[in-house]
Amino acid sequence: PAGAAALCGAHWAFVQPAAPAQGEVAAPRRLRASAGASAEGARFAGALPAATAIAVGSAVACCAAATKKKGVKVVHGKEIPWNIFMPKAPYTGKVVANDVHPQTLTEDTGDANWETTHLTFDHDGKVPYLEGQSIGIIAPGPDKKGETPAKIRLYSIASSAVGDDQTSKTVSLCVKRVVELDGKFANREVGEDKPDKAGTGYPKNKVYRGVCSNHICDMSVGDDVLITGPTGAEMLLPEDPKANIIMLATGTGIAPMRSYMRLLFHDKAGEAADGSRKFQGLAWLFMGVPYSKSLLYDDEHLAYVKNYPDQFRFDYAVSREQTNAAGQKMYIQTKMAEYTDELWELMQKENTHIYMCGLKGMEAGMEECFSAKAEAAGLVWKEFAKSMKKADRYHVEVYRGASTPSQWLLQHVQFS
Repeated sequence: PAGAAALCGAHWAFVQPAAPAQGEVAAPRRLRASAGASAEGARFAGALPAATAIAVGSAVACCAAATKKKGVKVVHGKEIPWNIFMPKAPYTGKVVANDVHPQTLTEDTGDANWETTHLTFDHDGKVPYLEGQSIGIIAPGPDKKGETPAKIRLYSIASSAVGDDQTSKTVSLCVKRVVELDGKFANREVGEDKPDKAGTGYPKNKVYRGVCSNHICDMSVGDDVLITGPTGAEMLLPEDPKANIIMLATGTGIAPMRSYMRLLFHDKAGEAADGSRKFQGLAWLFMGVPYSKSLLYDDEHLAYVKNYPDQFRFDYAVSREQTNAAGQKMYIQTKMAEYTDELWELMQKENTHIYMCGLKGMEAGMEECFSAKAEAAGLVWKEFAKSMKKADRYHVEVYRGASTPSQWLLQHVQFS
């Protein structure tokens, strides 16, 4: 039918299923299916009349038979937005005022790279994305290799699919300003470094400033920004509204976790018809930072736990300020070790998903934390984690090795 054909151009989860005909079984309650996401679907199929929201099964079958289309990728049999804009033809967005947060989220800790920012870009609905995806930003350059414009840098999206303002026309990033003093690399000699937008400068040092991170952190409302993507399928949320979600984030690795939590606990798009939340599971966040001044989005976490105490939990590991009972520095695995029994029990459930984003050592921390529990159950942790990955319940996005933080790339986010 014409309606099903129209849906071939859209990710079906973007459209609320129609009411079942007499004798049909109602479609299952989906976490992502919402009227608030319909603008995203419209990007692929144009403005969809109400009559097109029919026969989800027919649409999926149609999509399976369709040829590869530009701007979408099939993941688990469903289409998601993918590289609508590429490095050679990026989208030019505009910096707009943040919906709530100030641009600088952190307080000065005395470290050169103390600042983490939150910025919002207007994409006018042209760059639809899903929670857990990333976009690329192109800085003017030159970069360390002298390239102009600079090589693309990928950033996990920190806003839900509808954006912080819930218009489906904005995207927000959480970006740490990379500044290194007297290290192996420098792009400012002694006397050349000038104060950045936050007022921090180091004229007495040789300084390396990450080209893209400083470009973003120094932006002001009204500035143009070159955007590519979206991309990434490793960190997508499950569709099961009863899923349990264990989140591990170090620093700006909080970005995808924030996008999830906005959908689960804040946005109209995540609200059920009766006013409750579509999400019915447990979301548990573990966040690691060096200082309490480095905590990100704490106000939001406090609001979620106040409003949904049975569905949201959070624990912080502040490594340079906290220790455990044995006097060890408090890293994420140290904090998780306080709840090994409870977490291990959750992991045995087939609807529990683990999401990790941040530094590469996080997986090793998981092994350190849960190897003994696995052994007691007659298992090997690495094999257990591998089985979770195979079942698409273990999601990892880490920054892999590089000579400077500005060279970090998201391990599971690629352009193709």
